[in-house]
Amino acid sequence: MDILISIIHITMKTINKYIIAAVFAALSAFSATAQQNDEMKYRRNSIYSVLIAHNEQDFCEEIREQFSNIPVPDKYNDHNLNIRCLNISDKGKYTDDITNYFVNGNNIGSRLVARWFNRNILTGECNLDLVKERGLYNASAFDAELAKRSARGIAMLEDAGEDLIGNTFLIVNEVSYIDKNIKAKRWGIALSIIGGLAGAATGNSDYADLGSSYGQIISTLKGFSVKIHTRLYQLVWDEATANMFYTQFYSDKPDEAKRKAFEENRDKFKMKYIGDVESKGSNTSFLGINEDEPYLMIRKACQRAIDENVADLQKKYEQFRVKAPIVSVEPTITVQIGLKEGIDKDSRFEVLEAVDNNGKIEYKRVGVIRPVESRIWDNRFMASEEQAYGAEFGATTFVKESGDDFYPGMLVREID
Repeated sequence: MDILISIIHITMKTINKYIIAAVFAALSAFSATAQQNDEMKYRRNSIYSVLIAHNEQDFCEEIREQFSNIPVPDKYNDHNLNIRCLNISDKGKYTDDITNYFVNGNNIGSRLVARWFNRNILTGECNLDLVKERGLYNASAFDAELAKRSARGIAMLEDAGEDLIGNTFLIVNEVSYIDKNIKAKRWGIALSIIGGLAGAATGNSDYADLGSSYGQIISTLKGFSVKIHTRLYQLVWDEATANMFYTQFYSDKPDEAKRKAFEENRDKFKMKYIGDVESKGSNTSFLGINEDEPYLMIRKACQRAIDENVADLQKKYEQFRVKAPIVSVEPTITVQIGLKEGIDKDSRFEVLEAVDNNGKIEYKRVGVIRPVESRIWDNRFMASEEQAYGAEFGATTFVKESGDDFYPGMLVREID
């Protein structure tokens, strides 16, 4: 009975609120690689993240309220727009609907481009501040080379387009809750019965009420799992699109003609549908979760489902693969990626060295590394709390398969 008494203040209403908060904390999935030290600057892909909210499902209103507060991970640039949620009332061909009515209907491509150039919607004025910042360019040198229209300045601008603007992605997450664990429901019923017997034996109805409430909670959480269907789009930024923007729409001062031209040609900026993945919706272990904090089960399940999707997207689609810097080379090669990114004993990573080719950054493969099976970092959500093997590593240890000397700051990227 002590365990029942200790849960007296937990109600299903409270749990529902925690479910919502947990789902959104988890959708920072790709966000929770923790607040790692980011002393090594490197170019990242940019992400605009959107959620599908099903109007017919519970918690739809809370979902819309919470989602806008979720940050993108530090491995990616935050390229979020004001629209963060799609409201869908009926089942349908979601990929087609999203593409036709949201992506194309709202001219998402043009909005992502406008954000890159800090475009003022009222005056049409643009600047390259964000491009310079994310491209790690020396601002004064960049401006000087562009001002005299030098080959180096043009190369810098092309480089930014290829390696930054062209690697802008839209991710749409559709969340579905699943509760199919019959055994868990039986446990909940058993607890309800125990509470009822205790109430009958003592004459205290609190036991019966408490047993029923906690039984419902266990029924909900013990069998809780989540599926998240993630769709991936990429901004089209080819030579033709770049030339069109710079010559017809870009102005570093207010320009009504170019402002109007951009507004009338928003549909010229396209998004390309890349593909999708869906988490398996498997049950997640209760290890590391205290009896008085059952709501953490929801966050843990959601967090790991999102991690699974991000890792799968990176493996399936080469253009979405992220780069990460080597942290150390002595006494061992270490990189701050791990199970969360889907690393296993068969993973292989190319080591890249950045080379400045007259203002254009090129990445040259200088070797290949593979993880040490016994030293793969478990950086999944709550790995430390469940005392998972490798949770305390802080990074994954690699060994060299080929290449010469490596140094900290070189980038690694997974290869097939």
